[in-house]
Order: sequence, then C-alpha cells, then structure tokens
Amino acid sequence: MSDLTIKNLHVNVEGKEILKGVDLVLTQGEVHALMGPNGTGKSTLAYALMGHPNYEVTEGEAWFKGQNILELEPDERSRLGIFLAFQYPVAIPGVSVANFLRSAINARRKAENPDDKGIPIPEFRKMLRERMDLLRMDHSFAGRYLNEGFSGGEKKRAEILQMAALRPEIAILDETDSGLDIDALRIVSEGVNALRGPDLGVLVITHYQRILNYIKPDVVHIMLGGRIVETGGADLALHLEEHGYDWLREKHETVSA
Repeated sequence: MSDLTIKNLHVNVEGKEILKGVDLVLTQGEVHALMGPNGTGKSTLAYALMGHPNYEVTEGEAWFKGQNILELEPDERSRLGIFLAFQYPVAIPGVSVANFLRSAINARRKAENPDDKGIPIPEFRKMLRERMDLLRMDHSFAGRYLNEGFSGGEKKRAEILQMAALRPEIAILDETDSGLDIDALRIVSEGVNALRGPDLGVLVITHYQRILNYIKPDVVHIMLGGRIVETGGADLALHLEEHGYDWLREKHETVSA
C-alpha cells in the first residue's frame, strides 16, 4: 500500500499565502473527502500537489513511494501514479478522446522504456472498450474531440474515463460535482465507485455533502483558513450539511486564541 503523506505544506499564489501548513495522509485503498468554504485553499492543494507553476510551495513536503513529489515535474508525478481530475476541463479541438488517451499511455510507456513502441492498437482498443463498459459509456464517446461541445456532465465523465485508462494509485478529484445536475452527478459518482478499490486512493474535493451521498468517504477532512482543522468519519460531512461552518470557525478561533 502507498500513502500520499503531506507535511506542513505552505503555498503562495501571486504572492499571497493560501495554504498555511497542511498535514494530510491519503492512503491507497481509501476515499477521503476534503470540504471547506470557498477560498479556503482546497483547489490550491490539488494544483500544488500536481505541480501547477502558478502555485509556489514555500515550505513543506509531500511524500509518495519514497519521493518528495514537490521536487518532481508534473509529468513525473503523473507517471509515479498520481492523477488530477480538473474542476474545469479544457477542450482540445481536433484531438479525439481515444487519441488523447493513447498518447498519454504511450508517453508513460516511453518514459519507462525509451525503446517502447507504444501500446498496440488492438490492445488499446480492447482496454478502452473494457474501461468504457465499466463506466457504462457509449463507445462512440471515444471518437469525439476531447471536451469540445461537451456538457458539464460529459466533461466530468471524460475525466473519469482518463482516470480509468491511466489507472493511477492516487486520484484527486477537484470539485467534480461542480456544475452537475443530479443525474450527471449520479452517473459520474457511479464511475468513481466502479474504480474504487484496494489499489486506488481518492481525494474528493467538494463544497457540498451531495456528492458524498453517492461516493461514501472513509475519512472527511475540513479545511479552514488554509489548514485542515477537523478530521472525522462520514458523519462529519452530515454534521456540516446540517450546521454549516460557523460552529467550526468558533471552535478554531477559540483554540487559536
């Protein structure tokens, strides 16, 4: 089992400190939810972990498979087994979903073995069909240009298909529920649930309880002011849904005083 262990992570964005000492352990095989109000640093954590150049790590470490991933390039972090599903996926006109996925898989293979000729087309097609069947996706989806003209739900399903094809060990889902109606939310959640298991650790970043009605977390973390201030079981998310964040702000201010 591989853990992603984050220690005292501080991150600046455009000269402003957003993360102020995040400590978190995400275990392979578990689903963790990260909740918190807008502007508290949830997405900053996701982008910093994947190496976005606009997010400056000023202090702290993030260890996975014996390496501090903060010292690696984004593609190296991906090849190590970490995946980020974006809140706002970008459209790539002229590049089909299938070609995008095959290129991503071949890039990984080439990095591991410079002499690799790439995944054979019959093998790739078989794998892609199996992954799409697992996610209950129509096979014609693979021939569409990536995210071009996609609905919000289709964009998020394309992200989950990428996760299914690349088979990471740690997946970070940055507000996957953003902009989805209830039917799209259910479909995307079913895709995540189809992939969860002992080989995959998932961090679900969300504002709301509703996605957690479909993706049951093992652990829930609450972020306020750039730090994780509370950790508990799935009932913690239900408590937040009922009572909001004020009680937690008051508790945190009292402890900090």
